[in-house]
Amino acid sequence: MVAAPYCRPLPPSLMAIESINPYTGQRLRRFPTFSWAKTERILAQAHGAAASWRTTSFAERATVLRRAAELLREREDELAHLMATEMGKPLRDGRAEAQKCAACCDYYATHAEGFLADEVVKTDAGRSFISHAPLGVVLAVMPWNFPLWQVVRFAAPALMAGNVGLLKHAANVPQCALALEQIFHDAGLPPAAFRTLLIETEPVEKLIADDRVRAVTLTGSERAGIAVGTAAGRAIKKTVLELGGSDPFIVLASADLPLAAKTAAQARMINAGQSCIAAKRFIVEKSVQPEFVRLLKGHLETLRYGDPLADTTDYGPLARPDLADELSRQVADSVAQGARVALAGGQPRPGTAQFAPVILTNVKKGQRAYAEEFFGPVALVLTARDAAHAVQLANDSPFGLGAAVWTREAAQGEAMARELDCGAVFVNGMVKSMPELPFGGVKKSGYGRELSYLGIREFVNQKSIWIAKAAQPAPTKTE
Repeated sequence: MVAAPYCRPLPPSLMAIESINPYTGQRLRRFPTFSWAKTERILAQAHGAAASWRTTSFAERATVLRRAAELLREREDELAHLMATEMGKPLRDGRAEAQKCAACCDYYATHAEGFLADEVVKTDAGRSFISHAPLGVVLAVMPWNFPLWQVVRFAAPALMAGNVGLLKHAANVPQCALALEQIFHDAGLPPAAFRTLLIETEPVEKLIADDRVRAVTLTGSERAGIAVGTAAGRAIKKTVLELGGSDPFIVLASADLPLAAKTAAQARMINAGQSCIAAKRFIVEKSVQPEFVRLLKGHLETLRYGDPLADTTDYGPLARPDLADELSRQVADSVAQGARVALAGGQPRPGTAQFAPVILTNVKKGQRAYAEEFFGPVALVLTARDAAHAVQLANDSPFGLGAAVWTREAAQGEAMARELDCGAVFVNGMVKSMPELPFGGVKKSGYGRELSYLGIREFVNQKSIWIAKAAQPAPTKTE
């Protein structure tokens, strides 16, 4: 929910949303922001569309979603190019994101009807059950780091449930937002049933307060979550908040160390480290920590930085120079507080979005590295005395999104997974999101769930229906 930092404040009549290539600094497109009158007109149209879209059958909705999946696959190169130029994602990662979005559309097209089928409940009634009815207009406030996936994982289940969507996307990815809107329209969705709002942050609270918006979903920072959650609370609106994470990656002495280190490098560098579920805190048993750090460093040093449009690029720039500047401050402050540099990367100069991988060891309580989310390619290494201490360190965080545990002892891995205070745990694997499993966190990582059958039930009215037993006819008198 932060506007792109490149333009100076403008009068309201001249406000614009800009698309800027973080690798070159070139301004690609400039879009005038919508006035409130235009925004309200789109809301009114969405409200009208909600009344008709809810009456469509699951088969009709599935036809649209399956066509959207086809278009996502057909246009994956175009979409990957947009992501590369707007927020720095390498082309192969952008293609993979488009494919993942297509799979999500197909998943809900196939399973939504079953997920929302009436659930019969035995009571004293002749018949009683729980039905699942759409709410109406769902407002989505989305971030830039996965500009298609973050949107589709809300939109696919919401649309299949019979809701309609309004998207307020991050200000630095307007072209991605409009491209996704076009895909849904080209797939046959009524245009008013999914619209992108090119607005700044200020109108969001006004939208949330409007009775025609029935629910809000946000993926973003803790600060954005507080703002949206507060506004929704005042308006008594259902919300789902998926916020930050500082995911622990626990490596025990019994782990397959080479595989753990290789996966750790991948898990830290996904999307140049700009992922809420990227592994960030590497909690390693003391006896294997030196070897783990050596292996991790070796993997990170082989990664190639470059133009996101080049197929040989492993990682590109951070999405904005100000994000790299803040990450540099976090690293510098942590080192001043006692952390040690095991791999010196970072910004080549202030004001650039380029940021090479960094490893910090000796991370302890009292340092920024211990308590804060580092949203970029910085690996934070903490020392654990044993498995119990590793769990203690992992849970000693304000966040609780995902976690990974590495051990050759499967029973131990499962037992530790049950103790970790987070929304998902992967044992001997990299944390990831997928349509089949619910996604979301606890503590300051937010609340509610996306994906799976839980995700599609977030924005429906779970209505109890009780029907009395049929009255028995009165006995007739006999002579």
